[in-house]
Amino acid sequence: MKASLQLRMGQQLTMTPQLQQAIRLLQLSTLDLQQEIQGMLDSNPLLDVEEEFEASDGDKKDQNDNESPVSESPLSENPVNEAAPKEDTHSENEAVADSEWSETIPDDLPTDSEWDDTWQASAAPASTSTGQSGSGEDFDMDSRNGTTDDLQDHLLWQLNLTPMSANDHLIAINILEGVDSDGYLKVTLEDILESLDPALDIEMDEIQAVLRRVQQFEPSGVCTRDLQECLSVQLSHLDEDTPWLELAKKLIDNHLELLGSKDYASLMRKLKVKEEELKLVIRGIQELNPRPGSQIAPQASEYVIPDVMVRKIKDEWRVELNPDIAPKLRINDHYASMVKRADTSADNTFIKDHLQEARWFLKSLQSRNDTLLKVAREIVEYQHEFLDQGDEAMKPLVLHDIAEAVGMHESTISRVTTQKYMHTPRGIFELKYFFSSHVSTTSGGECSSTAIRAMIKKMIAVESAKKPLSDSKIAALLEEEGIKVARRTVAKYREAMHIPPSNERKRLE
Repeated sequence: MKASLQLRMGQQLTMTPQLQQAIRLLQLSTLDLQQEIQGMLDSNPLLDVEEEFEASDGDKKDQNDNESPVSESPLSENPVNEAAPKEDTHSENEAVADSEWSETIPDDLPTDSEWDDTWQASAAPASTSTGQSGSGEDFDMDSRNGTTDDLQDHLLWQLNLTPMSANDHLIAINILEGVDSDGYLKVTLEDILESLDPALDIEMDEIQAVLRRVQQFEPSGVCTRDLQECLSVQLSHLDEDTPWLELAKKLIDNHLELLGSKDYASLMRKLKVKEEELKLVIRGIQELNPRPGSQIAPQASEYVIPDVMVRKIKDEWRVELNPDIAPKLRINDHYASMVKRADTSADNTFIKDHLQEARWFLKSLQSRNDTLLKVAREIVEYQHEFLDQGDEAMKPLVLHDIAEAVGMHESTISRVTTQKYMHTPRGIFELKYFFSSHVSTTSGGECSSTAIRAMIKKMIAVESAKKPLSDSKIAALLEEEGIKVARRTVAKYREAMHIPPSNERKRLE
């Protein structure tokens, strides 16, 4: 085969760096976008936050307005009557200020300390009258109340406050290490005994005695081996005068399976009680916690910043971008003016490259905002009945419908609606929430799965406690409303809403 050169012409799609950046910004959540913007501000000197310039210009203007000649002051016309009292007051204020500074600022500072850290730590509490350090705007109640200690830390803290011998303390540590996040002991006492040093000559009855001691720790019911022991320990902590206590202990020790299966008739026969007495006992048991360790689970504040704000003004739904999701950026005119077209020096090339990068970034941000606003407006226009009436009025909607309406690809709509949130009078929803599949109706129409879930939830809320609605019965009721849905579909929707089946919802009224 003879080698030869050939010239061919063709077309192909290529993703430019600008397009790649626009797509990446489009799929970022609000928090990720803020981090991306901050990273760009740190790396590109030609980008600045617009508010900073406005604030600095305003401060200069206020300073110039406040600087006035001495001859224009009214005090200069009558210095004898007015100046003397004000000088005394000023002197008193200076004396009080000097005493406050001398009390709050230490005499000697470490060589590696910062002035801001010293002032914030020492002077700030003295200047607040409410007892809270820092300004009211910066005070975060959620972060203040959030807990970071887990169950293990909480139990070890109690163990360190409990007087024990060295051997008992070692046994207790091994027990606590086997406790899971729900508060249950997941290792056997035999395994704990084998893990201990044989030279200590520890016997099983010692481990059992220590186990009973740590089971008195808070939260009540912790360090137990199963549900029955957990509830029994919690009952033992109640007041002996509790009227239903003895019946509850008998039920937990002997008939817990009947309670789990909701067999109330057998329970009344076994316990030899009437329905009202059994109601009282069950109500008391329901106040116990089957997962005591969940009370000490670490809690961290989670924040959702809505990207879009929806309000109704004069019977019309208005959609606006949240101005707080990102700062306003601008090109630094001072650095941009230094660019010289014919100059190929390293400094000029550096400014040129960063200027082009800044322009691309601002254009990508603007494209992201325009696309997000366009998609959000189309969603609100399509689902305005949901905003007016609630979940039962939600229409079936898929990505293809919005893509056709705004003239974009479905993949773009998917990126826009992922991890983006809309603030409405009915709450904050992810944009994905407004999309749902459909079910055919007897009249030939369609009903969204969101509306069906809302109807199922409403039916279960008003059902009889003694005879809950089965999935088949719910499907029949929906068919009476003109909605064709199978029993397994009802079960799927019910499980998605974390609603137990009918046999577990059964209870005494």
